[in-house]
Amino acid sequence: MKSHPWLVPWLAGSALAASALGCVAQAQPASTTAASAATRPTLAQAVEAAWQRSVEATQAQGRQRQARADQAVAGSWLAAPPALQLSQREGRGNAADGQRETEVGIALPLWRLGARATAGQAAQAELDWSAAAEQAARLHVAGQVREALGQWTALEAEQRLAALQGELLGRLAEDVDRRVQAGDLAPADAMAARAEWLASQALAADAQQKLRAQQAQWQLLTGLAVSPQARPAATAATFDLSAAHPELQLAARAVERAQRKLALAQAQRGDGPELGVNLRQERPGQGNPTQNSVGVALRLPFGTQAHAQPRIAAALSEVDLALTQQQRTRDRLAAELELARSQVQAAQAQANLEAQRAALLRQRAAHIDKAFRAGESPLPELLRALGAAAQAEAASERQHAQLHLAQARLQQAQGFLP
Repeated sequence: MKSHPWLVPWLAGSALAASALGCVAQAQPASTTAASAATRPTLAQAVEAAWQRSVEATQAQGRQRQARADQAVAGSWLAAPPALQLSQREGRGNAADGQRETEVGIALPLWRLGARATAGQAAQAELDWSAAAEQAARLHVAGQVREALGQWTALEAEQRLAALQGELLGRLAEDVDRRVQAGDLAPADAMAARAEWLASQALAADAQQKLRAQQAQWQLLTGLAVSPQARPAATAATFDLSAAHPELQLAARAVERAQRKLALAQAQRGDGPELGVNLRQERPGQGNPTQNSVGVALRLPFGTQAHAQPRIAAALSEVDLALTQQQRTRDRLAAELELARSQVQAAQAQANLEAQRAALLRQRAAHIDKAFRAGESPLPELLRALGAAAQAEAASERQHAQLHLAQARLQQAQGFLP
């Protein structure tokens, strides 16, 4: 637990302030804090850890393996695997006694003119699309990490403030007990101070439970037990949506992929030609010598427009869909970026207002504390002032956490990977 600046003006100059500050200072030495910060991972390392555990990483690896396999097929000289052909005929009857004909051949599927180059371009487009899909998936995982980290930061601040408030109210309850025993305050004041301390303990326990739940979610997402190192606050960028955004790149690669598929469907209007090479051995029988021959055959299927039209129509539909999705993606990302910018501006303004409000209530609580110690203010008023100041401080911390989260969302909307 670290000391907080709002502890000093609350109870400045009192024994209660010195006691609370001493307890907080002993809770976490500076060397321990520095050591723990040094062992914490960076945000980029946390995103990489989450990526390695994600389903998207497995899907990306599978897509790239398939794309490389398609590329290997397109680089082959044959359009399909070769086929082995075997045949044998034997004569029947007395006149054909001993006659036998054996034929061994191989069928080699060939590419249509220009189809091999088109298939290679389609395979390369598939490989580029899979790489862009991996980057877009990494950005999605980075968004999950940023959201989880933002929630953790907010809950951590809430838990820290709840624990500090509980400590201060505990010290206040002890101070009130001493003054009751000295006859300066009524026993009802001790009961009220103790009740406020118990309420703060319940709030601190609830905040601790929420923080542990978020830590479990973080560990499930990243496999890490600690949060990343503290980083400087991001600033809102003024440039427009970049064409290097991973989702825009994915949409562009999807259009190119669909166009290459269309070109391949147009190039492959039917089955490809086939080259056949065979060896034939004939035994006429009745003592005649064996005759051997070599045969070459070329099979040229006739591809008609009607038979190729369904595949071409499907490829055209895929191109139209990819173009529509590209435009929708661009519009969506532009809207998300504008919303993220406005949220950063609003969060910044709210953070400034909450900080000013918390400062005013801190000063008010300090004045009421002095009046209480001088006997000019009752204990309930001091408790209300302390509660209001604590709530304002918690709201300020939450708003600062929201500001950091809004800045992280702006980076996410701009497509920046840590």
